[in-house]
Amino acid sequence: MTKDVLLSISGLQFAAREEEEVEPVEVITAGDYYKKNGKHYVMYDEVMEGFEGNTKNIIKLTENSLDITKKGVSNVHMIFEKNRKNVSYYNTPFGNLLIGIDAKSVDIAETEDNIDVKIKYNLEVNYEHLADCFITMNIKSKEAGDFTLS
Repeated sequence: MTKDVLLSISGLQFAAREEEEVEPVEVITAGDYYKKNGKHYVMYDEVMEGFEGNTKNIIKLTENSLDITKKGVSNVHMIFEKNRKNVSYYNTPFGNLLIGIDAKSVDIAETEDNIDVKIKYNLEVNYEHLADCFITMNIKSKEAGDFTLS
């Protein structure tokens, strides 16, 4: 894997109430990659529309966990570990939320120029179930050329 990567993150939230719409979210951006002590790290900046400044994101991948840290316009440290619930405060420009992430599966597949991540988790806000969620992430060396979404 090269230092310069393309990162695709797509996610779905299946609402707790059936009358609510499922809204997919997708981001494709350039980032910086490195591997240290057997862990993969990806860093990228995120711009939040309507707000000055940006949010610096650090993604840390281990064999069976995903760790996301956001610092800037919004701040949070989210940990996705299979069969373990992690709780954190999500500081946004609109206020603070207590979120719970209960990962049901964390699947990470790695090749020389590509890392695929698939995570299923339950999302809680203030100890109440909000949604069943699914994240797909693809990290690919820029030189790999054929960038496709999983």
